[in-house]
Amino acid sequence: MSVTGRISSITPTVTPQFHHPSSAAILPLRLHKTRLHHASLRCSNSSFLNPIRLSPLTTTTKTLTRRPTSIQMSMEAGIGLMGTKLGMMTYFESTGKVVPVTVIGFREGNIVTQVKTDDTDGYNAVQVGYRRVRDKKLTKPEMGHLEKSGVIPLRHLQEFRLQSVEGFEPNQKLELEELFKEGDLVDVSGTTIGKGFQGGIKRHNFKRGLMTHGSKSHRALGSIGAGTTPGRVYKGKKMPGQMGGTKTKIRKLKVVKIDSDLRVVMINGAVPGKPGNLIRITPAKIVGKNIPKN
Repeated sequence: MSVTGRISSITPTVTPQFHHPSSAAILPLRLHKTRLHHASLRCSNSSFLNPIRLSPLTTTTKTLTRRPTSIQMSMEAGIGLMGTKLGMMTYFESTGKVVPVTVIGFREGNIVTQVKTDDTDGYNAVQVGYRRVRDKKLTKPEMGHLEKSGVIPLRHLQEFRLQSVEGFEPNQKLELEELFKEGDLVDVSGTTIGKGFQGGIKRHNFKRGLMTHGSKSHRALGSIGAGTTPGRVYKGKKMPGQMGGTKTKIRKLKVVKIDSDLRVVMINGAVPGKPGNLIRITPAKIVGKNIPKN
């Protein structure tokens, strides 16, 4: 008998059986839950001809509770004023003591332009305008905002967040003599003088290397971190960069003199910025006395 005849004489004894499983029964693999709450795949004793059903994986889902968004803003101890830095001078007290002071003048302005309350805006604040300008110097939205309160065109608008806004109304004039007195402590904020790109010695008061004895490191920064571990530079590393030109607040400066005729106030010490810069003056914050502890 030839080879062809032998092959044809063999009759198959096993007939393939095809099942039509439902959508839940698919693969002969079963998902098992481990201690680390991860799903792992393990082979079972089934075959593709005898599929099994996948057991449902029970997982605990945690509901994320988000905190309600609120206005994150610094609370002031009281209403303040805006002024213009004029320069520094020497002031002689009645006892003959010499005090270096900064003279701050006040142009036309310091008028309440808007009063914000919890019902209308979600927080209590008083918006104050400063420095009168011509109408064409402002945009139409800015003019419409000021005309709504019946206020003259003002260049600068700033808010003072307070615990209570009772007694304030739009188009109200804020007087220097009513808010501050000689001897009061105030917080003064402004934009510092820009110094441009500076090195580590001027920007962070680093110490330079030796200039003699064969030293080759004079004003260089030096090492900024390890190589292999961590293999990177930590965030916040003090390095060369842009210096100045940022908003800064000097706290608890003493009011030395108030001159109503010249409309200036003299404050002990130096304040941020150069002559002509905008200055913001507020009562000094004393926790537990004029602002709450929490």
